[in-house]
Amino acid sequence: MTGPRITLKRRITWGDLDPLGIVFYPRYYEWIDQAAHVFFDDIGLNLGRLLQERHIIFALVETECRYFRPASYHDEIEIHTNLTEIQDKTLTLKHEIRLSGGDLLVQGREKRICIRKKDPAGFEAIQIPEDILTLLKDHL
Repeated sequence: MTGPRITLKRRITWGDLDPLGIVFYPRYYEWIDQAAHVFFDDIGLNLGRLLQERHIIFALVETECRYFRPASYHDEIEIHTNLTEIQDKTLTLKHEIRLSGGDLLVQGREKRICIRKKDPAGFEAIQIPEDILTLLKDHL
């Protein structure tokens, strides 16, 4: 299942590159995380406010990337993100990073778990609250 998706666009800059002149692989994880936060904002679920107001956050529990081809300096890319799965305590986001209008560069996946901040040092996994679950299901 794949629901509505968001798309971020960016240009590869010099600071994104490794010594071989291709995108340094951790940058993809940074962009995927950014795209996830934009996705949550876009559906009306700002993670910063959620943590501040309800002491809940969707923390990463699994991430992965599969690389198909490298990106280089000044390439324009698009990061497409959509929600693909919801379970009691977790959700999964799929990300595709493509050259603008073209070739697939990277497929990424994030599994995020709903946690509540119990005290300054502790967290506990919780079921996704019903109001948030309803909102998420509208975007599945």
